[in-house]
Amino acid sequence: MPPKPRAVIFDWDDTLVDTWQVIRNALNVTLKAMGREPWTEEEARNRIGPPAKVLFSGLFGEDRWQEADAIYIKAYVDGITDHLATHPHVTEILDLLHGNGVQLFVVSSKRGPILRREMAHLSFDRYFESVVGAGDAPADKPHAEAVMFALDGSGVEPGPDVWFIGDGLTDMKSAHNAGCLPILVETKLPGEEGLMQAPPAFRLKTHADLLAFVKEHMNAGQGRAPEADAVKSASPKAR
Repeated sequence: MPPKPRAVIFDWDDTLVDTWQVIRNALNVTLKAMGREPWTEEEARNRIGPPAKVLFSGLFGEDRWQEADAIYIKAYVDGITDHLATHPHVTEILDLLHGNGVQLFVVSSKRGPILRREMAHLSFDRYFESVVGAGDAPADKPHAEAVMFALDGSGVEPGPDVWFIGDGLTDMKSAHNAGCLPILVETKLPGEEGLMQAPPAFRLKTHADLLAFVKEHMNAGQGRAPEADAVKSASPKAR
């Protein structure tokens, strides 16, 4: 049973907001435009996660990553306009944490300006002390610098009472690299082989399970950990 959190760092895409199909579709538009075969659902789950520069440089080289990025951004913006929605129970989870004085942050691989635009659209900026996207920090996820950049000036230091909640391998690596408690929400379960590199401390199958997990830790007593649901294994500052 981990301690009650002092702070919680969230990933954004497919952790708080449901953007998976828009992201996958935009990536496949990009792959086809760049002369590659589109990725299957399984390939996408295993390979999407790093910031765009890292992903596209690896696929197309340093000289063409920006070309691919421009195609991706257009396809993503065209697709997200009418499809930005939160996962179930997310507002209740944020209200519960925020109302109990838990400091909240977002560290995402999505580039900062787009991330903050989406957050403002949902009126979620009121919850978070700091919101860090790709290009904001000296180094992006999964480097520890991204987390430290988000926490800078907050009085929070990484440790077991700082949860990092995300849906992918990049999030689990970020948590391990920064010394936070890694918690996986299985909205799009990454490959088990990959997770062996950075195993989550807790795995939650749904956002309903995450809500129950948070409620358990907001209780004054120590209570028992959920058995089936969890498997052990303010205005934001744009820095």
